[in-house]
Amino acid sequence: MQRARWFRLVASAILMAGMVVAAPVAAGAKDKPPGLNPIIFVHGGAGSGAQFESQKMRFTSNGYPADLITVLEYDSTFSINTMADVHATLDHLVAELQVETGRDQVDILGHSLGTTVMHAYLATPARAANVAHYVNIDGRTSTSPPGGVPTLAIWAGLGAPGRAIGGATNVTLPGQTHVQSATSAEAFAEMYSFFTGEGPQTTGIVAAGQVTIAGRAVIFPQNTGVPDATLELWRVSGRSGQRKFKRPEASIALGGDGSWGPIKVERWKHYEFALVRAGARTHHFFYEPFGRSDHLIRLLTSVPGGGVTDGPLIPKSDRHAQLTLLRYKEIWGDQPTGNDVLEVNGVNVCTAAICPRSKLVNSVQLVDWAGDGVTDLTAPVPFFFAQAFGTGADLFMPAAAPPDGRVSIRLASRGGGERTVNVPNFPSSTDRVTVQLNDFEGFDHGYDEEE
Repeated sequence: MQRARWFRLVASAILMAGMVVAAPVAAGAKDKPPGLNPIIFVHGGAGSGAQFESQKMRFTSNGYPADLITVLEYDSTFSINTMADVHATLDHLVAELQVETGRDQVDILGHSLGTTVMHAYLATPARAANVAHYVNIDGRTSTSPPGGVPTLAIWAGLGAPGRAIGGATNVTLPGQTHVQSATSAEAFAEMYSFFTGEGPQTTGIVAAGQVTIAGRAVIFPQNTGVPDATLELWRVSGRSGQRKFKRPEASIALGGDGSWGPIKVERWKHYEFALVRAGARTHHFFYEPFGRSDHLIRLLTSVPGGGVTDGPLIPKSDRHAQLTLLRYKEIWGDQPTGNDVLEVNGVNVCTAAICPRSKLVNSVQLVDWAGDGVTDLTAPVPFFFAQAFGTGADLFMPAAAPPDGRVSIRLASRGGGERTVNVPNFPSSTDRVTVQLNDFEGFDHGYDEEE
């Protein structure tokens, strides 16, 4: 079913700048959407709004207006915000959505640490009164629904057994791990049915119409906006990753909360985001081709010379490349059957040692860690393996300035899908590269790789 677009995006809900950020919500419309409440997603530790990226596209594939769905982002390390700050920003976001949509209540989902945020939030009766439905995803347990709000509790089948919320609808997703239980099609079906009282028409992500993209460039994991930067969007070749034209499709000066877009793009074409900052290596981001409008893109970076991927411990050289691979569905490498195969230049980097299922790997860091031009996959790099949801390997990827070749990333997913993303072999001395792979196995209408 298709519902009319009922408000347009014009403003960000931001409280306590640099601490907690709510994704942009709409302003100006007063009509009530028929039977649909606004949806807010609250991420977990080492998370961002990107963990709801594919679910938002599933909701819009089933008729939800895109502007009805937003996220609350915060520093999950609580180094620059407190729990009270997070709750105050959520108050602001809820109130704004009530005014702009004409709805009395909102629906909220919390994942992992986000369930701790929400249990404390709903303990205040006045706050709980504004929430029609709450979805608790693989996090806190309790003897009764938080704040008395009707609750759906989704549990990862490969997590600790026996977890439940008393008086809630408890659903366990067999064979799924922690982050997958928030991003999977099976989880979406439960969310949609709980919110609407009926099953979705599809659990897929349907390719449709004119595609626009939007999002934020953020310092991670604090989720603060990247200051004083230029974001360039380039069309690139799917086969080489090289830029096709001399000028970018868009060039945007970033400030404030790092928001950008929406920008029109062509379906099934390949794009590069380049984040350019004075005194920093250029950070390049590559995604799979877009088949549907996506407004929850998160370009995760760090302060220049800092963080897990740019700090002083990271080897940098004109001779080798550096690569970050992301997927918000855990990557498995140690199971008897049903593993993911993640090949970089033909080498499977997710071995049993590097990607054990128990590590809940969402992020793979690759660099010539020993600086010797030799690949060593016998064990993960301890520095990367110590990061939440992360791992890393000592992989030599030859580089050149300017790039004279490609780094090829091929994922054969345990879900049955296969895809390849190619990027130029930028030298790590001047450039860093992030590739985000879809956490779903293709659009309902597939795409052909571009020449």
